[in-house]
Amino acid sequence: MKQIKYAALVSMLALLSTVSAFARDKNQHSVEISDSVQVGNAQLTPGNYKVEWQGTGPEIQVNFIRAGKTVATVPGTLKTNDAQVLQDEIVTEDTSSNTKTLKEIDFSHNKEAVVFAQSGM
Repeated sequence: MKQIKYAALVSMLALLSTVSAFARDKNQHSVEISDSVQVGNAQLTPGNYKVEWQGTGPEIQVNFIRAGKTVATVPGTLKTNDAQVLQDEIVTEDTSSNTKTLKEIDFSHNKEAVVFAQSGM
C-alpha cells in the first residue's frame, strides 16, 4: 500500500513539474532580428534574441535576452492574431531620423504577437 501511495506521489510531482515547465516556456520565443532596430530606449543590433514576458496580458513587460544577458526591457501589449503566421514577422517603421523602430513581433506557428508603444514620437 505504501508503494502505491509513493508511486502516485512521484507521478503527481512529475506531472506538476511538466505543467509548470510548459507554462514557463509559453511566455518566451526566439526571434531573429535582421536589422538594427530601436525599441523603447534601447537599440537592438541584428541577431538572435530570446523574447520573454511575465503575465498573460494585455499589458506586459518584455525582456530581450541575447547571449544570456538581458539587453532591453520595454513595455508591450500582448495580442492574439486571427490566424497563425508561418514564420516570425518583425514589423518595423522608419522614423524621420532614418531609424527603424520595432512596432510588433508576430511569432511563427502561433497566434500570439507583442506590440510595442512608440516613445518619443
